[in-house]
Amino acid sequence: MKDARTRQYLLLNGVAEQLFGRSRQDLVGKTAFDIFPEALAARITEDDSSALESARGLFKDEHAWQMPGTGPRYITSSRIGIRDEAGEPRYLIHVIEDVTERRRADEQIAHLAHYDALTDLPNRTLFREQIERELAKVAGGEQFALLYIDVDEFKGINDSLGHHVGDELLKAIADRLRGCLKPGDLIARLGGDEFAVIQTGIESHADVLSFLTRIYQAIRQPYRCLGHQLSTDASIGIALAPQDGADLDQLIKNADLAMYGAKANGRRTHRFFEPEMDASAKARLSMELDLRQALVNGGFEIHYQPLVDLRTNEVSGCEALLRWRHPVRGMVSPAEFIPVAEDTGLINELGAWVLRMACNEAATWPAHVRVAVNVSPVQLKCDTLALRIAGALADSGLNPRRLELEITEAVLIRDDEAALSILHQLRSIGVRIALDDFGTGYSSLSYLKRFPFDKIKIDRCFVVDIAEASGSPVIVQAVVNIAAASSMTTVAEGVETEAQRDMLRALGCTQMQGYLFSAPKPASEVRKLFGPGDSAPVAAVA
Repeated sequence: MKDARTRQYLLLNGVAEQLFGRSRQDLVGKTAFDIFPEALAARITEDDSSALESARGLFKDEHAWQMPGTGPRYITSSRIGIRDEAGEPRYLIHVIEDVTERRRADEQIAHLAHYDALTDLPNRTLFREQIERELAKVAGGEQFALLYIDVDEFKGINDSLGHHVGDELLKAIADRLRGCLKPGDLIARLGGDEFAVIQTGIESHADVLSFLTRIYQAIRQPYRCLGHQLSTDASIGIALAPQDGADLDQLIKNADLAMYGAKANGRRTHRFFEPEMDASAKARLSMELDLRQALVNGGFEIHYQPLVDLRTNEVSGCEALLRWRHPVRGMVSPAEFIPVAEDTGLINELGAWVLRMACNEAATWPAHVRVAVNVSPVQLKCDTLALRIAGALADSGLNPRRLELEITEAVLIRDDEAALSILHQLRSIGVRIALDDFGTGYSSLSYLKRFPFDKIKIDRCFVVDIAEASGSPVIVQAVVNIAAASSMTTVAEGVETEAQRDMLRALGCTQMQGYLFSAPKPASEVRKLFGPGDSAPVAAVA
């Protein structure tokens, strides 16, 4: 409290002593000019006068203030004049509230709302605001590039070494990307292992390509994270403003499409946006919607392709193959719709339907004829797969030994420990497990040692020239020998000529599958191929 006339301090509480950094004995009787620098003291005195002149006093909202005892702070200030019986100003009460910590907390909350907690880069929300500002400059003739960056194989590092190592890798990548920027460029982490960069002031593709070179050189350098030596790469999509979009959402979508185009091209590369990508994305969405409708309307069929025993020439099994009869497009190739079903998760429902239908159909066949059903890598990640298979077998009454599940080597490449664990669960049910497309580029003989497959399917690429070339027979013979040593059967896929069949038989291959005997057929037609001798149930063979 001050004397309204002399402006001398009369009373101070303990908090005021802390703010001033001096005891009340040192301050009582002094004016602002005795304590503060002249300019600051003049400002205080001016505010005091304003408060005394106003019936309501003076309130100053949150503002910065240099306090002698505590340094720069944020405060609110209230002044109230107290008048005597004659109505003249007698005292001035001044209340200061230190709101520094509250302000810091608010700033921290605002920061968290706009910045990524791990890398401290702008997040998606702030980045969108930054893109909007850059788009406003486009009208003046400026150009910029929007780059979407997806870290390749990050999930494998995260899953195998742990999230703490993955987090350190992301922070290291963020630091390296920062180092690639020039003044005016912007960067953000969009979430997960995705980053985005705005390259400002570009004039041509060459500018962007030079920038891309710096980014790839930075990302591809080895990393040292918590004792682990790591390396990684990136798939990058680029959209240019304004030619690829002067609208925020359109530009972001196009950069995203380009990034997925780079991933589809085998990763570790970049793609500039092309209008065809948008058309492809729309076609993919249309296919997804049609797939969902077909699941409801029953637009799918199962065709069966026989497997023939090369010793007896009898049908020993059939592979169940999913077919989609589209009401407008006709028969759609599985190569078109299966990847879409896997990406969207629809493959789990489709796979369960195929499994039920195939088991029900096979239950009507002769007892020695097995049915083979393909299992997608996506299905193998589903915790309920074993239950679904057991349920399909129980509902159909099919002997588990008559069901073969075909998996590709890609399942083991992606997450071999988890996959092998699930395969052992399936084996415990009693079903047989076949390794499909063996030899197509991922083959590892260690898989044959780590899991006792019942069957190996030799890819058609080794069969097509087996009767002419010198290399393929040697490879097929080696696979047959390995399989025989472990009591596995072998199936040669894509057999189309008698010469191929004869060579495979001579090499000791167990079964064949291909157009030489039969193309895939509907259930009603494939039954006719079992022959008269197959009509009566016989004991199942091992």
